[in-house]
Amino acid sequence: MIEPFDDTAPTGDELTDYDRSHAKLYMRLFDADADGADWREVVKILFGIDPAKEPHRARHVHDTHLVRARWMTRTGYRHLLRQTDT
Repeated sequence: MIEPFDDTAPTGDELTDYDRSHAKLYMRLFDADADGADWREVVKILFGIDPAKEPHRARHVHDTHLVRARWMTRTGYRHLLRQTDT
C-alpha cells in the first residue's frame, strides 16, 4: 500500500513530522538511487505515479523526495538519534 505523500518533500534543516512518517520511503528511495534504478520505475512503485501520464509531476515528486532522502542520510538522522536519546 502506498502511503499518502505531498508532491513536494519538506526542505530546510529541521526534521518534520512528514520526515518522521516517511523515513522508510526515503530509505527505499535512497537505496533505489544508489542501486541505479530508473527513476520512472521508482516513482511508479513507491509513489504510484505513472510517469508516462504525469511526467512533470512524477519527476518533481521523485526529485524533491530524493533530495530529502539524501538530507536524511547526511543530516536528518542526527535529529532522529537526538530524539531517541531523550
